[in-house]
Amino acid sequence: MPTVNLYNMNGEVIGQVNLADEIFGSDKINETVIHQVVKMQLANKRQGTQSALTRTEVSGGGKKPYRQKGTGNARQGSIRAPQYRKGGVVFAPKPRDYSFSVPKKVKRLALKGALASKVAEDSIKVVDVIAVDEIKTKTVASMLGKLDVAGKKTMILIKENDEKFVKSARNIPGVIISFVETLNVVDLLNYDNLIASKAAVEMIEEVYR
Repeated sequence: MPTVNLYNMNGEVIGQVNLADEIFGSDKINETVIHQVVKMQLANKRQGTQSALTRTEVSGGGKKPYRQKGTGNARQGSIRAPQYRKGGVVFAPKPRDYSFSVPKKVKRLALKGALASKVAEDSIKVVDVIAVDEIKTKTVASMLGKLDVAGKKTMILIKENDEKFVKSARNIPGVIISFVETLNVVDLLNYDNLIASKAAVEMIEEVYR
């Protein structure tokens, strides 16, 4: 069972936290599954609105540019063929839906693997309580500095939406705020450090155990 230090917002170690082995254990890392879920998330974000015209859709070109024989040139049927300037596109891209889905169990396994990788890399810090009394970016920036992650790509994971805290942290470069219900594999992998409130960790263990 992984054990990590428990900090307060002043960066002081106030205890230790035992993390659920079923979720944060290093034996849960399955790179193949993680790759599959990352592909799914990125594919589902694609708009799929790209489009180009084929030779049948380009205007003009109804008349044969010159006679079939006797000119010394290769035979041509239309000036809108792909080899001509302003001609149609061969295998032109058309609007399509790139999204696909994977089983719920696969998503959970990938998320557990991503969380376990943070523990294995010693890049997760659990904070007793993450909250602010007023909207003030300086308070959150001070916390990041005392936890030794200032200036680094960091995800702050809290149990649920806290408007004061979110507004205090959203302008800090390289920092993202995430909630347990929106936690995903791509964000976990994109950010080098994870700072999680104790309440968020407990909720993750309750939901994904």
